[in-house]
Amino acid sequence: MKRLLSLFAALAVSLSAMAASYPDKPVRIVVPYSPGGGGDVVGRPLSQELGKQLGGSFYIDNRGGAGGNIGMEYVAQSPADGYAVVLALTSQLAINQALYPKLHYDALNDFVPITLLGSAPYFLAVNSSLPVKNLDEFIKLAKSKPGGMSYASTGNGSGLHLSMELLKSMAGIDLVHVPYKGGGAALTDLLSGNVQAMFVSYGTGSAQIKAGKIRVLAVTSSQRSSALPDVPTIAEAGVPGYESGVWYALLAPRGTPPEIVKRLHDGSVAALQSKDLRERFASDGVKTIGSTPEELTKYIQSERVKWADVVKRSGATVE
Repeated sequence: MKRLLSLFAALAVSLSAMAASYPDKPVRIVVPYSPGGGGDVVGRPLSQELGKQLGGSFYIDNRGGAGGNIGMEYVAQSPADGYAVVLALTSQLAINQALYPKLHYDALNDFVPITLLGSAPYFLAVNSSLPVKNLDEFIKLAKSKPGGMSYASTGNGSGLHLSMELLKSMAGIDLVHVPYKGGGAALTDLLSGNVQAMFVSYGTGSAQIKAGKIRVLAVTSSQRSSALPDVPTIAEAGVPGYESGVWYALLAPRGTPPEIVKRLHDGSVAALQSKDLRERFASDGVKTIGSTPEELTKYIQSERVKWADVVKRSGATVE
């Protein structure tokens, strides 16, 4: 027994020393998307600020493909030493489990949560020639011609797709889904009038919104966005209870020492409180959060239930 206690004591000292020196080599933040996407909007400024807070080097490693599953699998199978973490989005943590018939990771069981970094809403945008000026008029027009209007998304099962499917079910309207391989192509067809509507992020659509090339009717968050404060939420504009958007979370492989998880959590929360990072997030329409690991776990659980239902009702599939 004394020998066993001695071993536990030695292990505790070792873990404490490891946490105190962490990070003593570069830390990889995997973003499960190609460079230039929404994950980079959050990941790149975060990596810079984390380096300042924890006195180490953090860098972004973009590993896109399969709806973010490739990057998630990579981190799930990485050593649980704190030197490979993942910046995951709504799709990987709450949607893909219901969308893909088989995954090689589980967002809750294969990772340890660090913090919910932030969230950003989508904006319901329509072609400027569409004869509607608000959400109520849009819903009335859609109801007058069931299946006669179309909307774009960045692909089957994407956040933009399922956010519109949620609106369809709650508003009782029928729109035709037109999936694209990326936001740029989808926005191009919205501008040309080939589709009548789509949800856009502020970072993607801000230039066209400011130029009046597309008309914004409502925002998907529960509160108005500081990016466009005059735009009402979908809930206040006529669909009570509606809420959607994209959120960003930091996680480590299951088994990462609690002391290192705490270092990453405390460093991330401190980074989110810095003026520079908050301003950079705000310029892209991202609201900073900074939750506890326990709060993030509960949030993932609730979001998985919500989006599993939307996936089922929408009939969304992936090839």
